[in-house]
Amino acid sequence: MKKITIEFFHDVICSYCFPMSYKMRKLAKENPDIEIIHRSFALLSSIEDFKLMFGSREAAKGEIIPHWEHANQVDELHRFNIEGMQKQDYPFPISMPALYAAKSAGILGGQLAYWDVFDNLQHAFFVESKNVEENEVIYECVKKAGLNFDEWKNLYDSDKVKGDVEEDFKFVHKYGIDVVPTLVMNGKYKISGAQPYGDLLKAINKLTDEAKSKN
Repeated sequence: MKKITIEFFHDVICSYCFPMSYKMRKLAKENPDIEIIHRSFALLSSIEDFKLMFGSREAAKGEIIPHWEHANQVDELHRFNIEGMQKQDYPFPISMPALYAAKSAGILGGQLAYWDVFDNLQHAFFVESKNVEENEVIYECVKKAGLNFDEWKNLYDSDKVKGDVEEDFKFVHKYGIDVVPTLVMNGKYKISGAQPYGDLLKAINKLTDEAKSKN
């Protein structure tokens, strides 16, 4: 039985979620009693969001990309290809297609399948400078995860996946989450931002000690 449940709220287009996912994989490997549940969060769910936040979709990239410099320092592997993204002429992507893709993988293959597709999409975006709003890029990332593509595609095109993502958004409101990455541990302890790995371990150890004291 898993002793600690961590709900990991993230968005494929979130630069700080990229290094955080790497840390969370390390945490899960070193602490097999942890159950990680992936939850969708949309930074930019529609074109209208670009207008509200940046004035226009065209202006978004110029404001967002500079933040990648700091995210790259937070990333232990320094994987961000900032120069590559600056050369691209496609508009900054919205969140939803990639969120639906990862959620469809989770419905089909469980949390690890979700995670694999999520990481593939983030790598395509932040390292390979690909547009994760395009179906061609999404399909490539799904196929790399080794899922049955036809079954995944049926889910991706379904109302079910949209409903499941909306269910995640209900948890976003329930916990009062307004930034990602955010972790919610055992349904009550909230950690926001791309925290140092040592701080994550301290939080896990605290919860483990609490569980032991109740037994």
